Amino acid sequence: MTDYLNRIGAGKIIRDHAPLTFDYIPDELVGRDAELTKLGEIFTGIEDGRVSCRAVITGQVGSGKTVLSHCFSKDLQRHFAGTRDIRPVHVNCRNHPSKTQVLQRLITALDSGHPERGLGSGEIMQSLRRQLHGNKEHLLLVLDEVDHLLRSDKGDLLYQLLRIDEGLEQAGTLSLIIISQTQVLDLLEPAIISRFGTSNHVHLEVYDSEQLEAIARQRAEAACIEGTVPDGVLRTIGQRAAEIGDARLAIELLEDSAKKAERSGRGEIIPDDVRIVAREVGQTVEPNVVENLTLHAQLSLLSLCRRLRKEDEVTTGDAEKLYHVVCEEYEVEPRSHTTFWKHLKTLEQQQLIESRTANRTTGRGRTQHLSMPAALPGTLEKRVEGAIERSVRKARL
Repeated sequence: MTDYLNRIGAGKIIRDHAPLTFDYIPDELVGRDAELTKLGEIFTGIEDGRVSCRAVITGQVGSGKTVLSHCFSKDLQRHFAGTRDIRPVHVNCRNHPSKTQVLQRLITALDSGHPERGLGSGEIMQSLRRQLHGNKEHLLLVLDEVDHLLRSDKGDLLYQLLRIDEGLEQAGTLSLIIISQTQVLDLLEPAIISRFGTSNHVHLEVYDSEQLEAIARQRAEAACIEGTVPDGVLRTIGQRAAEIGDARLAIELLEDSAKKAERSGRGEIIPDDVRIVAREVGQTVEPNVVENLTLHAQLSLLSLCRRLRKEDEVTTGDAEKLYHVVCEEYEVEPRSHTTFWKHLKTLEQQQLIESRTANRTTGRGRTQHLSMPAALPGTLEKRVEGAIERSVRKARL
């Protein structure tokens, strides 16, 4: 019954799927030399044991903010290995949107034996201060998508972190980088802005076609068998992705084009593969929106896509039945009715679906109808399937 699974991993083009994931961190950063240089200038003096540095990174989705921070952190740690022990910790505030969650993620990264439950933010902050002042490590904290934290915290945690050494003899224990799509400085109080410094701002413009071609080339060299991705294909990927300047779209086009060629029995991608995939992918939904959903939100979305390819609307009752079918297909235990309803609300908040309430056609009461006016369900379905495959693969590692 599972013979069809023997095809997994037996492709003629892709030899390693990891470099085609959005959370893959390459050894070298492509197309952001000037931004790396500016970060280096901002962190001038970090080799001094009493110096802390701060930076703000902004840019639209797919501009390379996260990978820039990871590469810079690794370079900094490596460069000062014999001078200062720098410990990078990266926290995504979309996944940890409250002050307590950020602090808990931070303290457990520094001390794996720290209790995960039962402590308030004040107690965790005291533990963090003791941890930082009790060893010789310098913490480089990166708060990614920090706007999610600011919505609930209003900058209170940032202010406390920036003042973490006050009143103590030891200084320079923590450096801070915050990342956001928006102009995050506009959301901060003057007291916080003054501590960051308005000149410590690195803004990433969207990638151009040459940069996106170089990114696709780097990922192809890491993920694909040599000789299977010609220069013309990489050029086409760069041109298509440059329409929105999104590196994630370039990576997605590379992966989907490779899979299309493999399904056709070929051992080489051709430019037409990219053009066809680009039309299928569409650009009404940005790649990271689907990728950032939880696995069960992705499964819920896939069930809706499959029904809405054929019908204009689907009721929540039918949608839940379809969700159970999709869970069985991927051998995943479905969540409860309440949790499924919460996933639908998440999809609506992300503007992936719309809902309307109407009277039942039979009997009493009202029912909710779901539709997908902002995207083509058949096009989005393929993207969601790819995201689910990556989520399931990651969960089972």
